[in-house]
Amino acid sequence: MDQRRFNDYQKENRFFVNRAVVAFLFVLVLMAILVSRIYFLQVVEHDRFSLLSENNRIKLQPVAPRRGLIYDRNGELLAENRPSFSLTLLKEEVDDVDSLLEDVASLVELSAAEVEGFKKRLKHRRRPHSTVPLKSRLTEEEIAKLSVNFYRLPGLQIEADLVRYYPHPDSLVHAIGYVGRVNERELKTLDPNNYAATHYIGKLGVEKYYEPLLHGQVGLQRVETNVRGRVMRVLEQEDPTPGLDIQLSLDLKLQQFTAKLLEGKRAAVVAIEPQTGEILSLVSNPSYDPNEFVTGISFDNYNALRDDKDQPLYNRAIRGAYPPGSTLKPFTALASVDSKSVPIDHKVWDPGFYQLSENGRKWRDWKKSGHGRVDLNHALAESCDVWFYDTASKTSIDVYSDYLGRFGFGQVTSLDLPEAGRAILPSNEWKKRREKQPWYPGDSLNLSIGQGYMIATPLQLATATAVLANRGKWVRPQMIKSFIAENELTAEQTEIIQQLQQKPTLPDVELNHPEYFEKVIEGMVNVVNAPYGTARKAGAGAPYTMAGKTGTAQVVGIAQDAEYDSEALLERQRDHALFVAFAPADDPKIAVAVVVENGEGGSRAAAPVAREVIDAWLLGDYTSELGDD
Repeated sequence: MDQRRFNDYQKENRFFVNRAVVAFLFVLVLMAILVSRIYFLQVVEHDRFSLLSENNRIKLQPVAPRRGLIYDRNGELLAENRPSFSLTLLKEEVDDVDSLLEDVASLVELSAAEVEGFKKRLKHRRRPHSTVPLKSRLTEEEIAKLSVNFYRLPGLQIEADLVRYYPHPDSLVHAIGYVGRVNERELKTLDPNNYAATHYIGKLGVEKYYEPLLHGQVGLQRVETNVRGRVMRVLEQEDPTPGLDIQLSLDLKLQQFTAKLLEGKRAAVVAIEPQTGEILSLVSNPSYDPNEFVTGISFDNYNALRDDKDQPLYNRAIRGAYPPGSTLKPFTALASVDSKSVPIDHKVWDPGFYQLSENGRKWRDWKKSGHGRVDLNHALAESCDVWFYDTASKTSIDVYSDYLGRFGFGQVTSLDLPEAGRAILPSNEWKKRREKQPWYPGDSLNLSIGQGYMIATPLQLATATAVLANRGKWVRPQMIKSFIAENELTAEQTEIIQQLQQKPTLPDVELNHPEYFEKVIEGMVNVVNAPYGTARKAGAGAPYTMAGKTGTAQVVGIAQDAEYDSEALLERQRDHALFVAFAPADDPKIAVAVVVENGEGGSRAAAPVAREVIDAWLLGDYTSELGDD
């Protein structure tokens, strides 16, 4: 009986068959579900998942456009793009960034500035699976060292790029500016699509002002990537639109010549073509190399520039704020006589000083013994302070402010120099607002000779001189001469140009007595041509007629009864030297403003520089007694 219980084979077979049938049915159901799912994915949802798969493998990447080139008025290249190799990192392929940086540093030099800049860029990456520059401008030796070690440096790769380069750095940086890496603040204002692949942007000057045209339009490329996001191959590409090339009004030869004249000086020169307002030369000295800023200047080098007591980073030509001194006298004289505050034949007796009242303060003339009987002509030619003191006592500050404003003082009138300063054109309202005081008669006396509250930039002085040379016809100073395009300008480019050139131009200076222009210019001609002119040496032997005006601006105050003693003052406390001029006087082709900090006499330090610049432009004479050929 027990044997039959344990050996019931038929029952066991039935049990096995039942289990097998159930298992088979279960598998069949699973297979049916699987087949239906496959059918759903492969047939019903084929298009959708095919697209998703493609997107995982195929990506769209932006392609940076070529930045437009910059030329001078004669076609000389001022800013170009040079091939450069950079070490970049794809974060998605790296587990430990810090460890990787240590490995890289063992192969090539990595400065603290490069590492810090890299970490900032890595933190603020614009999109995933995009490489971040670590080190720019790799040498051939560095490329070789890195290449043979890439097997143990995941995520690193060497990329070719076009990097801005300035072949004439020191003489041009204050004129055209430079480009640098895009920072976080700029990212917030830029078109994220058009700048998706751009690492550099105009930071100063022309490079900054014409950025919308120089940059161009981004391109696109379809690329095949691996599972880690690294590009395997380019499938197709829509080429970017390169930026516009631009031609500036600058003359490179004149620019370099002017820069050489200013070597060893803290000085600035601005030269303008009066008929057009085109800037021929704009130099601020000392200067610096903008190429260091393109890919990122080191902390040590930047601190050295920033802390330099001569301030090479400071653009004296367009931001330098100086009392104009006697270079303002042609304009204050014009204001006084044209407003009928004094007659055109107004004469004064100059004993060497002037008093508003009998026992009042003595306002000294630069010539201690005085100039005797002086009219407008001699007042300008000899720079007689007393004549201007006397006319100032009869001319209201409102008149001065009105007339000087017409010539562009106290305003930014340039088209494409975005860092240009306004300086200061004082008025009664201005003093009340700033000093909480009324305008005093003594303030007008100081203003009449370009001292006191009056402040101007070399660019403003050159502009005002050009307008005076034009007999009142206003010209807006500008760097641009033309835009260069391989094909016709697009509608977008045309619109951008129109927007950039929409700055209003001041109206022409219309006098009540237009003939007074010639009276003032006659006095300026005598400054450099008459035997009694303060800058007669500067005009000696010139085959053209120059009109000019010297100026000396106080840096520190001198007590009323004290005399200016150059030897007793520190070099940086000595007077600034200024000179403005244009030539030929009857048909002006160039207007120049020169400022030499602590140069003391305008006729000694500034006028010779202006003469050299004018000779170079009008005569093609680039030899100089102030510098080498």
